[in-house]
Amino acid sequence: MVQIQPPEIPTLPPGDLWSDEPPLETYRHLEELIILLTSLNRFWSDRQDFFAAANLTVYYSSQQRKNQDLRGPDFFVVLNTERRERKSWVVWEEDGKYPNVVIEILSDSTSSVDKGEKKLLYQNVWRTTDYFWFHPYTLEFQGFTLMGRKYVEIEPNEQSWLWSDELQLYLGIFNERLRFFTPEGELVPTPEEAEAKALLAVEVERQKAELERQRADTESQRADTESQRADAESQKNALLQQKLLELGINPDEIG
Repeated sequence: MVQIQPPEIPTLPPGDLWSDEPPLETYRHLEELIILLTSLNRFWSDRQDFFAAANLTVYYSSQQRKNQDLRGPDFFVVLNTERRERKSWVVWEEDGKYPNVVIEILSDSTSSVDKGEKKLLYQNVWRTTDYFWFHPYTLEFQGFTLMGRKYVEIEPNEQSWLWSDELQLYLGIFNERLRFFTPEGELVPTPEEAEAKALLAVEVERQKAELERQRADTESQRADTESQRADAESQKNALLQQKLLELGINPDEIG
């Protein structure tokens, strides 16, 4: 008797899959991702409709398989989603949403993949609207936005910044780091930079108050000196009048 084996049913992974990304190549790569992530999270601190992540796996298999169709962008942002902690981004558990913005931090070993294979993936499969890459050592920086079904290069402004229509922010190089800038051209600070700026503002106000106090003290001392001078002049005149009277001279008659 021939036994018929039932068809193998693929085991679907759970929705809360852990990220499966390799470690970053250098400290500068890590620092860059921390800057991007913390500055954007702080800038959008009052928003609950986005998810930003760094070095986190995106699972996107149409068969919902963990062992195929996965990629880990260095930095990505998904809009119109719940802002909460995730171990990874699992497309089939997120209403089919893919990243709206991806930023790859280039290295000598990943540059060709980021510019070739990944660019095609983000363009043709993920349909990621804005894609940027940046090399933290050579400072190579380029950005693309979807026009129809193809990426077109984003033209830089006068500061050589690139506009992200999805983020409504510029991306540009500042102190050899890729940073976000507001439409008005203001640097989007990290939490540490914002705290330092606030402390500096407090110190400036303290120094202004101290200078104002010193000015007031100087003015008070000047007024006291003027008052003392007037008193001395008055006393001098009184003594002179007294001397004249002693000599039998009426001071009022002296013209």
